Amino acid sequence: MRRLSTASLGLAGAIVLADQVTKAAVRAYLPLHSGRTVIPGFLDLTHVQNSGAAFGILNAVDFPYKAAVVALVATAALMGITLYAARMSSHERLARVGLALILGGAIGNLIDRLALGSVVDFVDVVLGGWHFWAFNVADSAITLGVVAMLADMIGLDRHVSSTV
Repeated sequence: MRRLSTASLGLAGAIVLADQVTKAAVRAYLPLHSGRTVIPGFLDLTHVQNSGAAFGILNAVDFPYKAAVVALVATAALMGITLYAARMSSHERLARVGLALILGGAIGNLIDRLALGSVVDFVDVVLGGWHFWAFNVADSAITLGVVAMLADMIGLDRHVSSTV
């Protein structure tokens, strides 16, 4: 099995660092359930905690050992992502970037789950009448990573040459 590249580990580490620094700032300067408008009618910073999974799934559901179960599932997913990333060849650059983003985001959110029992979310976007779930740097990295993986799967990073 191959090791993760230094660049992939560096990108994942940078995501974890940025995620944890922004969440610490939110916890320090923005009381829970309060917000500050950044761009009126579009972007607010709102301190919320997500005890569920992605996009608030299971957030309103309460069951015994919920924090432990969600953290365990996240840890299993993180291990799977790490194993998959380590087996990729070096020429699959876009996929490696995508997996590094996903890995960094998953670690950032897992740190919150283990330390706090929930994930700090704070980016609150409204477009017209549509209100997104609040999210954080880790969630953004995971989303961009998935987009990069999909782009790799459909071959957007491959150069096609043709001769007439």
